[in-house]
Amino acid sequence: MSATSDTTFRSMGSDVRLIIEAPLQPGLPAPARAATIEQRYVEDFARRLSRFRPDSELSALNADPAREVVASMLLRTAVAAGVWAAERSDGLVDPTLAAEIESVGYRTSQEGCTPASLSEALAAAPPRRAAAARSKARWREIEVDHERALVRRPSGVRIDTGGTGKGLAADAVAHRLGGYSRFVVDCGGDIAVGGVGAQLEPIAIEVAHPLTGECVRTLSLTRGGVATSGLNVRIWRTADGRFAHHLLDPSTGKSVWSGLIGATALAPTALEAETLSKLALLSGPEGARRALALHGGIVVHDDGEVELIGTLDRPAASLWLDLASAA
Repeated sequence: MSATSDTTFRSMGSDVRLIIEAPLQPGLPAPARAATIEQRYVEDFARRLSRFRPDSELSALNADPAREVVASMLLRTAVAAGVWAAERSDGLVDPTLAAEIESVGYRTSQEGCTPASLSEALAAAPPRRAAAARSKARWREIEVDHERALVRRPSGVRIDTGGTGKGLAADAVAHRLGGYSRFVVDCGGDIAVGGVGAQLEPIAIEVAHPLTGECVRTLSLTRGGVATSGLNVRIWRTADGRFAHHLLDPSTGKSVWSGLIGATALAPTALEAETLSKLALLSGPEGARRALALHGGIVVHDDGEVELIGTLDRPAASLWLDLASAA
């Protein structure tokens, strides 16, 4: 039997971890070889969709003044995922905020940068309010035409796939690893779990508190996705001494201070979990309870209080979840 492979590398500004157990089908690469192949896939995925690289496919799309642009399958899928997330979140997870995210200071990758103090940011933050969708939803004007290999959008509408990219990558790698007995794909906190072996031995995933780093809950997944969004990882001081982070209120184009500092969502896929975690954090406490009610989740309030929502609101040290039935 092939030995389990456990590989961690940096990509998309985050740690990416791949745990791959024995193949179930003859002819598949050994887990270590599979990890090397998937690492190359993730790195290529990140290179082609980075808004920080002028030579990426995404940058070329955003720089093209034509309404219709020929796009690869990867780019079309990433754009379609962004539009899907906007629809799923009623416009709160908006892929057309590229200019706004740059205006608050996120123009280049923050790889290697030390985040600002979340505690200090909370003390200086404005009054809390939930985010709202833009009155003019530019994402509704984006069209993906797979038959003609085109992306259509009005001139000047720039697309940022960063809000959904890690979840999409995790799901893509999980699909590619479908012939292995048990696997975990963790793309910077967007996690996809699968394999028949996980039905017998669920994957334990710890959820960390954004202020203390301590584990607040252990989830045991047999299949599906889990994602965490928080203010603690990408937060910085602006030129005027204020604080900003990467989760924006579409209605203002500014960093949101909703009363929550972290949200973890469960869902059938990593992409949906990523979308729901962002939706929850942007929506504030009341909105988060609605967003996470179906599949379950965790939110952390400004004061550090941890709240379990939906299926997680049960007195247990861990919860076994098979999300396939919820798909």
